[in-house]
Amino acid sequence: MSTPSTTAIQKEIENDRRVLELLAQTFPDVSSASTEIINLEAILNLPKGTEHFVADLHGEHEAFRHILKNASGNIKRKVTEIYGTTMREHEIRELCSLIYYPERKLQYIRASEPDMEDFYNITLHQLIRVCQTVSSKYTRSKVRKALPREFAYIIEELLHESPSDDNKQAYFNRIIETIISTGQADPFIIALCNVIQRLSIDQLHILGDIFDRGPGAHIIMDTLCSYRHFDIQWGNHDALWMGAAAGNDCCIANVLRLSLRYGNLATLEDGYGINLVPLATFAMETYGDDPCVNFEVHLPEGDSTHTEKTRRLIAQMHKAISIIQFKLEARMIDKRPEWGMAARKLICNIDPEKQSITLDGVKYPLKDTNLPTIDPKDPSMLTPEEQELIDKLHHSFSVSDKLKKHIKCLLSYGCMYGIYNSNLLFHASLPLNADGSLKEVDINGHKYSGRQLLHQIGMTMRAAFNDDTPEDERTFARDYYWYLWCGPDSPLFDKSKMATFERYFIADTSTHKEEKGYYYKLRDNEDICNSILDAFSVKGSHRHIINGHVPVRISRGENPIKANGKLMVIDGGFAKAYHDTTGIAGYTLVFHSRGFQLVQHEPFTSAEEAIKNGTDIASTTQIVELSSKRMRVRDTDKGRELQSQIDELYELLYAYRHGIIKERSRTKD
Repeated sequence: MSTPSTTAIQKEIENDRRVLELLAQTFPDVSSASTEIINLEAILNLPKGTEHFVADLHGEHEAFRHILKNASGNIKRKVTEIYGTTMREHEIRELCSLIYYPERKLQYIRASEPDMEDFYNITLHQLIRVCQTVSSKYTRSKVRKALPREFAYIIEELLHESPSDDNKQAYFNRIIETIISTGQADPFIIALCNVIQRLSIDQLHILGDIFDRGPGAHIIMDTLCSYRHFDIQWGNHDALWMGAAAGNDCCIANVLRLSLRYGNLATLEDGYGINLVPLATFAMETYGDDPCVNFEVHLPEGDSTHTEKTRRLIAQMHKAISIIQFKLEARMIDKRPEWGMAARKLICNIDPEKQSITLDGVKYPLKDTNLPTIDPKDPSMLTPEEQELIDKLHHSFSVSDKLKKHIKCLLSYGCMYGIYNSNLLFHASLPLNADGSLKEVDINGHKYSGRQLLHQIGMTMRAAFNDDTPEDERTFARDYYWYLWCGPDSPLFDKSKMATFERYFIADTSTHKEEKGYYYKLRDNEDICNSILDAFSVKGSHRHIINGHVPVRISRGENPIKANGKLMVIDGGFAKAYHDTTGIAGYTLVFHSRGFQLVQHEPFTSAEEAIKNGTDIASTTQIVELSSKRMRVRDTDKGRELQSQIDELYELLYAYRHGIIKERSRTKD
């Protein structure tokens, strides 16, 4: 590689003198600066790390945690490559099961294995070889940071020695023997397995919708809060929970309604300590004699966790919070007329005497006419009991420490969009005009489009949680979360309406239709995708848009790869509620040094099955795009950062050698 020209360096030094002075504090002489250049140049030539993209997890914590543990099937592929000719298939499955769930798998093994010392000896050698393979594309420094402190030195020694080396064979084997004889085999195996998992995924991208549907969104968030390298592009369901945490009562009601609709009380009660007793009490008192057939809980086939009595109570709670939601939303629409959603005040269009509702000039009979809390004179007014209930629920959300922690994580690692290695990531859509041009959207009296729109929305969302934000701006930001959930120009929604009310109360399914925005109609067009990528200044000959949000119906022949490969939609339906719709159980998009692969997952049974029987998520891999040459770190965003550091270090070298900046004496030991 050629070094920068002398003239160029001199000019840069004049501009960057202050930066170089700061850099000199870390690299005080020619030797240290030169060593760092050598180190960074070497890193640039390592293979690119593996990125995993997932979307729309919807609370399916077991499936999500399993694909983290098995690296979307990559760990089994590595083990098979190493041991495919020396181990039987069931032995490979058992070793992989141990790597995924080391603590629990060891418990089963100890109960049945007659010679644990022999097992430890064989397994430690196997795991070290697997760990050597998955760590081979990283620097020693990066691997060292992934090692547990208590075993870091030993693991590092084993990773960089070979038992086949005659000079080191006794040294290597003695380490293994001593690990076993000192009773450290179990914790050491656990540590090795966790390192293998950690190094198999270099960067994790979550394209939104962690919450709702499934039972373990809080468990997913706990997992992410302790994860090393990840980012989140917020989805509409994430925004809904963020709005609830910010104190938006419309969002609180929607969160509760969705949780009750899918019988998902675990996240609310066990995860976040939301007290549902006041809602249950109110529902039984108000709808005790109501069968609430239109509000029956949606449960996965074969569910046996809910008794008939429990389902009845959930249906009553579901109806109670739904009516409150429609009232709160009507009041929000009145409060924010600039959002142009007056037509969505449907609760105000009910004619209780004729038991009908008028929608777009057409009168429809109501499917449910038992509406004891609606005052015909003021349909959106909450009864005193409803107001007391929503106040209690509001308080319950506001005091949840676990929810606060998880929202802080979402804000720290999340954004409306991300650009990584020539890939533009956002959850759902980008508002467009009919001709494909970027649509201007009003936010609090100012118009934005494209990248500026998503940036401003992100800033608005953060403002709801910033104590130093002026109160009027903070109030708007808190209200705006509801618009993000269901507003026509919201990039997290982008439909003509959210037909929740119609689905509950009107039998005519033509009223349930939600017209999608132009982004969804035009995203198959490669030119449109290129214009969006240009608007976000995404560079590179192989650039893409990656979305989630809309389940890809594989069973109907839909293709997740669109616009001649420019757009990838990776919502494959992790949530059990979507399995019938998609025909699969989720996607992982894997971007490694050779290119893109789309991993299509079948439904996950359970972690217990994986531990007992060595079962895994059955996955099939589709090659999306292969590079003509292997990508190196220098071809990535990180590589460009490192190259900038190298350029600065060359400037520092020049400054040292020409006396512009004086070398500093090192502190002697």
